[in-house]
Amino acid sequence: MSENFGPTFLTVTDEEGKELVLEFLDVLEHNGQLYQAFFPAEMEGAEEDPDAGLVILKVLHENGEDILSTLDSDEELETVYNLFMELLFDGEE
Repeated sequence: MSENFGPTFLTVTDEEGKELVLEFLDVLEHNGQLYQAFFPAEMEGAEEDPDAGLVILKVLHENGEDILSTLDSDEELETVYNLFMELLFDGEE
């Protein structure tokens, strides 16, 4: 019996055409919308950028396919970020 354990990685292309390798972290649903959280697999320059870290994308269904998209507003991002923090660090003090 062979079972694969370990991180799941995917490569996405940003709006500027730059490829980013992301490590899947978790998924949650909020108000009927599915969101996925990732960590960048390549943390180049992370020491200089205090916002480098958790990447949150929403899942859109278009033409029978799932497409990852950025969030529409800062408010949506803040809400979903806080939900992921609760999910990921529930019970930790």
